[in-house]
Amino acid sequence: MIPWAEANVHVLSHSHQRGSLVFDYMSVYETARGPAVFRMHEHVERLIESARLIGLPLDPGAAALEAAILETVAANPGAPAVKVSAYFPSIEVDVVPLDPHVSVAIAAYDPRRDIVEPKGRESVPRPKAVKLWIEKQRRNRRDDIVPPQAKSSANYASPMAAKWEARRRGYDEVLLLDADGFLAEGPTTNVFLVDAQGTLLTPPEDKVLLGITRSSILEIARDEGLPVKEQPLRPDDLLGASEAFLTGTTAGVWPIASADDQPIGSGEVPGPVSRQLSERFQRITAGHDAVFASWLTFVRAS
Repeated sequence: MIPWAEANVHVLSHSHQRGSLVFDYMSVYETARGPAVFRMHEHVERLIESARLIGLPLDPGAAALEAAILETVAANPGAPAVKVSAYFPSIEVDVVPLDPHVSVAIAAYDPRRDIVEPKGRESVPRPKAVKLWIEKQRRNRRDDIVPPQAKSSANYASPMAAKWEARRRGYDEVLLLDADGFLAEGPTTNVFLVDAQGTLLTPPEDKVLLGITRSSILEIARDEGLPVKEQPLRPDDLLGASEAFLTGTTAGVWPIASADDQPIGSGEVPGPVSRQLSERFQRITAGHDAVFASWLTFVRAS
């Protein structure tokens, strides 16, 4: 365990200069049985796969990583977030590091308490519904460069630039298209829409980051008896949807109020499907749903 102020990496490290860091981010929920990490196994599997996709020789296996995550959360009571990073810490001059050692760092923290408030900033509340901009110029992560399934720091440069511009123009979030002009995802979110027949639609997994909340919502929807399809979607499909929402570890189920200044559906936000899925998701994360109880890994066994 290292104090917050001492958790440093050299400015010339390979991870800093070449964007070779991979990471995963998960939530910790308070329940009647104490704090629990949401879908920790799936997050760790995704971290290991991200390292494989970009070539990081990650040594710790899933069991060691999971034990370290639980130990870190236990040492930081009240932390609602955990970020696990794997990176080359060595100072390097070449694209391929001479020192292939990969370090793993785990931080359990409260973004507001540990980051926002110490810098004298005010917490900006997340809008209840999204004012969305569909990005027309920059495309989403491409499989022939860095696969979209790799949660690598290098994969966030283009989405960052797109979201920055959208924020300047008064939008809450940006939605990127893939190389063929189909809907892909937000910088840290996946997108869902409900068509006129009541079917829940989302882009296929080969074009997007495999969001843990995304997969959770798909499983919840099927358990609720909702028709679900994963298929390519055009921007017009979103603009003509009866309702739509984003999903993410931080966002949860986040209803979309408008896209490109056009209201989505009837204007009811959240729509009935979004509300149904959000309420079920909240019951699960609070530990009140036996069907998906396995999604919670408790920090201390009761």
